[in-house]
Amino acid sequence: MYVLKTENNFDSAHFLSGYDGKCKNIHGHRWVVEIEVMSEKLKSDRQLRGMCVDFSTLKAELKEETDYLDHALIIERGSLREKSMEVLFEEGFNLKVVDFRPTAENLAKYFYERFKDRGYMVKCATVYETPSNCASYYEEF
Repeated sequence: MYVLKTENNFDSAHFLSGYDGKCKNIHGHRWVVEIEVMSEKLKSDRQLRGMCVDFSTLKAELKEETDYLDHALIIERGSLREKSMEVLFEEGFNLKVVDFRPTAENLAKYFYERFKDRGYMVKCATVYETPSNCASYYEEF
C-alpha cells in the first residue's frame, strides 16, 4: 500500500456553543490540515507513471478545501439566535454554517469526507488546532 500526505492551513474563528470554558467565546486558530491518501498500485499511464496521484493535484484540492474556510467564522447551525445570524450576514461577515460543532475532531472528519467524496481512498485526515494539539479521523477498511 502506498500512502501520500500533504498539508495546508487556514485561519478562521469558531466558538463551542454549550461549552463551559474559554472556548465558548469566539476565538481564532491557524488550523493545519493533513490529508493522507493511499493506493494499492501505481499508475502506469505516461503522465502519472509511477505515481498514486499527482501531488500538485492533491495539494490544489486541499488548498481549495481550506480556502473555503479561510478567514471565516465557522458556526454550528442553530447555535446562535436567528436575529444574530441575520445581523452577521447583513454586516457582510464570511460565515460558514456547518451541521456539527466545529471542534478539531469534527473538522478532521469533515476533511476526510470531503476527500472521500472527491474519489480518494483516504487513510486519515488530521487537523491541528494549535502546533501541539490535533485530532485525526480515519475509518476501518
